[in-house]
Amino acid sequence: MTDPLHSPAPLALVFANGDFNDGPMVRRVLDHLPGDYRVIAADGGARHALALGMHIDAVVGDMDSIAPEVLVSLEINGAEIHRYSREKDETDLELALAVAASEEAGRIVVIGAIGSRLDQTLSNVYLLALPALAGIPVRLVSGNQRAWLLQPGTHIIHGEAGDTVSLLPLGGDAGDIHTDGLYYPLRGETLRFGPARGVSNVMLADTATVRLATGMLMVVHTAGEA
Repeated sequence: MTDPLHSPAPLALVFANGDFNDGPMVRRVLDHLPGDYRVIAADGGARHALALGMHIDAVVGDMDSIAPEVLVSLEINGAEIHRYSREKDETDLELALAVAASEEAGRIVVIGAIGSRLDQTLSNVYLLALPALAGIPVRLVSGNQRAWLLQPGTHIIHGEAGDTVSLLPLGGDAGDIHTDGLYYPLRGETLRFGPARGVSNVMLADTATVRLATGMLMVVHTAGEA
C-alpha cells in the first residue's frame, strides 16, 4: 500500500488559516508534488499558497481573513470563489474540505490546520471524521508531524525506523488493536479514551501495521524522535 503523501491518486492541497509550521513533513509534501493537483484555500489560508508561489484554484469561506484586493486578484487569475455568510455553522476549513471531496479528490493534504488556538486545532482534527471524507485519505501536516484517523481495518504507516508514532482513541475506546513494527506492541488490547497509553511508540522499520476492530484512532506520526 502506497503512502498517501506520495500516492498517484488525484491530490487536493488545502491550505487552512492556521500557522504554516514548515518542517520535514511539510517538505515531504511540497518537494514531491505531482504534475497536476488542485490548490484550495480556506479563506486566509490563501496567504500560505501565495507565499509559495502557487496558483490557487479555489478560495472557500466567509472571506473575513483575506484582503478584498487579494481576493479580486485571485479571481482574475482564475480562482473559483466559494463565498459564505459569516453566520454559518461550519468553519472555513470544513467547507474547503467539502469542496475537495465534491471534486472527487483521491487524497487530501491539509497544511496550516494547527495553530495557536487549541479550539480551532481540535476542531480541525475532528473534521477528519466528516462523512464526506469517508474513503479519502486525509492528512493534516505541520512541521515534523502528520496526523490522520484510522477506522476499523488494517492500515500501514510509512516512515523510517526511529520515527515516533502515537495512537490516540477519539470519540470513545478503540478495541482489539494489533500492531506490528512498533517497539511497544499491542496484541488485541483496548486503548481507552482518556489514558495516554498510546503516546510515543517507535517505528522499528520503514513501515508499521495497525489493525483495529472497533472505535477510531488518531495517528500522530513524528519524523524522528519526538
